[in-house]
Amino acid sequence: MKKTNRLRNIWYGLSVKQRFFLRRLYYFPIDFFDKVLSRRHKYVPSRGMIYTGSSIGSKEYIKQGLFQLNLLKEEIDLLPNDKILDIGSGVGRTAIALTSYLNSDGSYDGFDVVEQGVNWCNKGIGKDFSNFKFKYVPLFNDLYNTSKLKATEFEFPYANNSFDKVFSISLFTHMQLDEIQHYFSEIARVVKPEGLCFSTFFLYDSDDEDDIAKREHFSFPYKREGYRLMNGNVKSGNIAIHKDVLRGMLKKANLECLSITDGFWKSKMFDGTKKEFQDIVIFKRLN
Repeated sequence: MKKTNRLRNIWYGLSVKQRFFLRRLYYFPIDFFDKVLSRRHKYVPSRGMIYTGSSIGSKEYIKQGLFQLNLLKEEIDLLPNDKILDIGSGVGRTAIALTSYLNSDGSYDGFDVVEQGVNWCNKGIGKDFSNFKFKYVPLFNDLYNTSKLKATEFEFPYANNSFDKVFSISLFTHMQLDEIQHYFSEIARVVKPEGLCFSTFFLYDSDDEDDIAKREHFSFPYKREGYRLMNGNVKSGNIAIHKDVLRGMLKKANLECLSITDGFWKSKMFDGTKKEFQDIVIFKRLN
């Protein structure tokens, strides 16, 4: 545990630019051969450019995107003609799968705080699909972006009642509580009445808090009021929130928590019974 935490602390101690550079450098050899051997899908970025989630080859990357699409279809009844918002669109992992699912009446909007990811998506998916739009928002995040604009001051660049469905995958695991609360309020503004939302989190309650604090791998040892941190200095590194706190935050934003499905990140052994690594939360706007 000490070795794992020490390596993680060294990584989080680097600047945003240093982390991006080292990732590109580390994956350069295999990225080079992927390019030479034409093993990369036109919409899939190089492994060194994948700054969120697993740095993997094209086949597995597309497979993960299709898995996420199927989750959205199962959990929030995503339809081909839905107008959807992807908060934290990254480098298009889910968007790629959606290009073959949404029809001409449907639309996709996504935004992210990492400019290189947004530019990549616009040059590929955005160029080929007119109903897919990606926006860069220069918000401060101590893991990804050093801009000065705070997430608590950011207004989503969309009109009220714009979207049938809203989703975010591994976004709220890298934000602070006041930022998440503000985003909940913005979601409630831009989603249509009764519109369904899908998000993933790291969540805990009194039954498993002690375990996630002391476990050998992927632990949250730093206790705060209503949440725990993986790293005491990088608040956006990874955050786990108490389930009761999350329910209260949703209610405060005029959102109703419909279900919480535990992921397998807390499991001592993966047994195939859980759908996702992170915990899935389904919620909707109340009126």
